[in-house]
Amino acid sequence: MTGMSVRPYWELGFDADGDADTRRCDQLADEVAQLGITDLVVFAHGWNNDRAMATGLCDRFFAPFPGLLGEGDGIRLGYAGVMWPSMRFTDEAVPAFGRAPAAGEPGAGLDAGTRTALETVFPGRGQMVARLARLLEERPGGASALDEFTVLARGLARVPEGSGAAVYTPDVERDEPPAMLGEDGVAYCELFATALAGAGDCGPGLWDGGPGGLWDGARELLRQATYYAMKRRAGVVGRHGLGPALGAVAAARPRTRIHLVGHSFGGRLVAYALGGLPGRTTVASLTLLQGAFSHYAFADRLPHATARGGVLRADRGRVSGPLVSCHSRHDTALGVLYPLASRAARDDASLLGLDDARWGAMGHGGIRAVGGCARLELAGALKEPFPEGGCVSVDVSSVVRHGGPPAGAHSDICHEELARLVLTAGRIAAP
Repeated sequence: MTGMSVRPYWELGFDADGDADTRRCDQLADEVAQLGITDLVVFAHGWNNDRAMATGLCDRFFAPFPGLLGEGDGIRLGYAGVMWPSMRFTDEAVPAFGRAPAAGEPGAGLDAGTRTALETVFPGRGQMVARLARLLEERPGGASALDEFTVLARGLARVPEGSGAAVYTPDVERDEPPAMLGEDGVAYCELFATALAGAGDCGPGLWDGGPGGLWDGARELLRQATYYAMKRRAGVVGRHGLGPALGAVAAARPRTRIHLVGHSFGGRLVAYALGGLPGRTTVASLTLLQGAFSHYAFADRLPHATARGGVLRADRGRVSGPLVSCHSRHDTALGVLYPLASRAARDDASLLGLDDARWGAMGHGGIRAVGGCARLELAGALKEPFPEGGCVSVDVSSVVRHGGPPAGAHSDICHEELARLVLTAGRIAAP
């Protein structure tokens, strides 16, 4: 593909149901075999809303790889980017791609880019999106308008009746839908507004209609409801789309070692792809960059409910090498907002739930409740012998640290150190 900093590079495209662009998938399998690719690194983006931005992220993330490979080691490295219809609010700052929004900008309604993205990601919901945008712009007083807003926002995240997509929503067995989709909408607007203020996104004052008010919390409810839908979609695309596509690559050239890398919900996508691999196909390594799903997803048993486990626990065996989770304390999207958005209905913990480990995200604290999971600092992971297999949590706070509210450093992933970590974990190059 032209314009990329690495070669050979392929793009794999999937729709919301996981249906593949078969021409591109077939091309990948054929050319990996023809070129004798020894190692294929497959990267899945998170909440980017168009192909151009997602491709740009792939370009920036892959750029350091060629310079980190040793000479004369027989490695023929290939690169692939996974394109899937995800959603990003276009005024959200992404460190690698542009400026942070000015103070107060997130509370100004829905910008044109975000409206277009919502209408694209949720086809046929244009009237709902228009009404949501108008309410956010006008910010009417009283609870009735907020109630209307929460009903509409939740409607975007609703699973169509009879859809099998609901299977791909939970991260742990028999998990309940999050309370934000069913409990008092105004109360959740208040919770999100308070959390945003604590994260430095806006000032105090809930009912004044300005920045820091309940309408900023309502806007965050819309963002989180949208991301909840993307979380489900990532599971569908991984299981039904990417997994089978990688199986075709493995069938065409069994000696090619496949290394999966995913950012945010892209991490959930590549993790779900493990269960979609045909037969006994495995991948050589899997690296999650700020994974936006439960830190119990791979657990055999939940500490608070020992009869249940993570929905991906059986898939750990599909990774022949290390299964790595990179996490950062500077990721406020996962450290502050994710627990609020994930808290289940009828939970008796404190409403903010920030001290309740049940709702923690993998990209904020690493993998939990998996026996033998190594816990490393990034500097040590790049210097000491890396575990040859099993789950590994790596604290990358030393480099994943930049970004404004509300997401913090969630998207700060384009670093040479993280490229080195992928190569090290995959035994593609010496640390």
